[in-house]
Amino acid sequence: MIPAPAARRAARSSMNDNDIAFRAELKALILAAVDKGEPPGGLSDDETWFGAESRLELDSLDALQISMAIQKKYGVRMPDSKETRRALVSLRALAEHLRRHRPA
Repeated sequence: MIPAPAARRAARSSMNDNDIAFRAELKALILAAVDKGEPPGGLSDDETWFGAESRLELDSLDALQISMAIQKKYGVRMPDSKETRRALVSLRALAEHLRRHRPA
């Protein structure tokens, strides 16, 4: 039997590995949906996708393409709303949004 602290560490490690894999899958989906490559130096989980600071330089058409790709892959509708705009801020924000709204 695994001692409780070791079991908790193993579960956290597994969740972190799953989280990293999910974000990598999501990043690939987003870049494919907007037909862009990853910017030099990579794309961090908290990097802004839209606006003046964005290296991706995404626009409203890109947001629509991302929404459609998310619905097709994960079954999560992203109607135009404040919540959707918050979800499309960064990779981390979108991953959290999908965790909360994905069908079981």
